[in-house]
Amino acid sequence: MASSVRVRFAPSPTGFLHIGGLRTALYNYLFTRHNNGTFILRIEDTDQSRYVDEAEQDIISSLEWCGMQIDEGPESGGDYGPYRQSERKDLYHTYAEKLIENGHAYYAFDTPEELNQMRERLQKSGNPSPKYDAITRQSMKNSLTLSQDEVEKKLKNGDDYVIRLKVPRRETVRFEDLIRGHVSFETKGLDDQVLLKSDGMPTYHLANVVDDHEMKITHVIRGEEWLSSTPKHILLYNAFGWEPPEMAHLPLIMSPSGGKLSKRKAEEEGIPVNTKEYIKQNYEPEALVNFLAYLGWSPGDDSEIHSLKDLCELFTLDRVSKGGAVFNHKKLLWYNEHYLREQSNEQLAERLRSIAESEEIELPNDDFLKEAISLLKERVSKIEEILEMGDFFFKDPESYDEKALKKWKSDSHDLVKQYRESVADLDKDEFEAATLKSNLEKVIEKNGVGFGKLMMPLRIAVTGQGFGPDLFSSMELLGKETVIARIDTALDTLD
Repeated sequence: MASSVRVRFAPSPTGFLHIGGLRTALYNYLFTRHNNGTFILRIEDTDQSRYVDEAEQDIISSLEWCGMQIDEGPESGGDYGPYRQSERKDLYHTYAEKLIENGHAYYAFDTPEELNQMRERLQKSGNPSPKYDAITRQSMKNSLTLSQDEVEKKLKNGDDYVIRLKVPRRETVRFEDLIRGHVSFETKGLDDQVLLKSDGMPTYHLANVVDDHEMKITHVIRGEEWLSSTPKHILLYNAFGWEPPEMAHLPLIMSPSGGKLSKRKAEEEGIPVNTKEYIKQNYEPEALVNFLAYLGWSPGDDSEIHSLKDLCELFTLDRVSKGGAVFNHKKLLWYNEHYLREQSNEQLAERLRSIAESEEIELPNDDFLKEAISLLKERVSKIEEILEMGDFFFKDPESYDEKALKKWKSDSHDLVKQYRESVADLDKDEFEAATLKSNLEKVIEKNGVGFGKLMMPLRIAVTGQGFGPDLFSSMELLGKETVIARIDTALDTLD
């Protein structure tokens, strides 16, 4: 494919970047980089009533967090700006007027009351979904039914109006979708779409088509929910006499319980819905990118682990599925574990210090912390769980896990006491994992009991927990003084 590929990610700043929007951005980015093209961020902020102040910055910082470099956009600049639709208002007016001049659009002066009356009238006559179309326009107040003098007078008086697309009554709109293949729609199912609203702002449809043309967009890759808007866009391209870009509509992201992954369903499933939440919850960006890439696409083999650079080399639209992709949160955590474990203990220690500082947790020196990380990182899914599971490395247990205490039986006190006596005489340099384990084996052999009979009570005494990293290596790291003190506290506290 030629190096002139230009794609855009064009979100509306009406809230924080949804995980589905991030996947759309990712697929656009992967396609662009695969074809040595240009990745453009365009902010579609024509709906000022729903504008959220921090949303644009959230979109930009989310893309940066994932490693997606924006080639052209509001902050990056470029030759085809401005990249916010609210700053391109005059352009849309010019093009809307051109459509009126060539007979493909018209002024409509109907009031909200008149529109409601039309809908009520049609519903009473048996039309369940009334719309402003090729038939109803004939009985409405617009530049097709009014005389030229009346139209000019209304415009001169400053009467409210919208500009509508004059949709042909009986036509079939056809296009080839790069994912779905041949798609066709009948125009009889379409309304005369509003192109320019009464406040002078364009609708999504007009602004989208004008900007894609002006910015020389070659491929439009967007969510399946925009598929039904595509015939309106094709009609607009035809009306302007422009060649439409290639279209590709991505499959929906589905909830594990079925249906589209809505905000409500995501909350019910415990799935973070906005990219911001993944950043806040310390997910690994590489894991989220790898996971999202496979949410509707695969390279055609059994491989699952790929960096962003690898994905750029592998990604093609012909391997994107048509059917919805189920958001498997366990799979995301599997990816997260992989990318967490790939990091060195030094890297994780630095990150943990930052997290601990924000949560006012005091951590030990670097050497101790790195040793603790090496024992914990194979057992956690996310970085902050190192602090949760490894809490006992950083301070003495303040309480004992209730579930674990069910394993503290009538003979536990005596067995733990015997073990304490067996290690109390060890020198500090003898207090190592292999010796500590050997001493436990001697105690259980002497008492004729199973491994777990002493192992679990000892873990409770030393860590306060019923699970965790290798106990003997943990005891070696904690050191003799700390371990003996904790055993003594447990023997005094637990019957």
